[in-house]
Amino acid sequence: MNASPTLSVLRALPPLYRERLTGTAQEVSFAPGVRLFDEGGRADRFWIIRTGRVELDLHVPGRRAAVIENLGPNELVGWSWLFGPHVWQLGAEATTPVRAWQFDAEAVRSLCRQDPALANAVDQWVGGVLAHRLRAARTRLLDLYAPYGAGANN
Repeated sequence: MNASPTLSVLRALPPLYRERLTGTAQEVSFAPGVRLFDEGGRADRFWIIRTGRVELDLHVPGRRAAVIENLGPNELVGWSWLFGPHVWQLGAEATTPVRAWQFDAEAVRSLCRQDPALANAVDQWVGGVLAHRLRAARTRLLDLYAPYGAGANN
């Protein structure tokens, strides 16, 4: 399941804010199998994928991690950096070679504190991504663990 194209930073932020945000980024690469972050870790950065794929996963005690969503180009990897206590709520792993823009979370939060309109635009963008991810997680977990027919209206 992929995020809606409207949640892409390239479409979600007005050009001025998109330029200010991407002006703080550095280019990074990840090989397949590299963990970008794990649940419970410190959320001090985030990424926008340029090329490649990243899986978001959720730790399930006694089982293999449940893959919640597959992300691709122009999609945000990580939202926990924006909301205290800045701890990752999911895990993420590169499944193909990935090139991405990496952002320092504190630098972006500082930009947002200096410019309330930028902060609002970032909040709207990340909030939309977060809402989508929560729906995706719910759907995926129901697919994996709910009894057959549990969601049917009787």
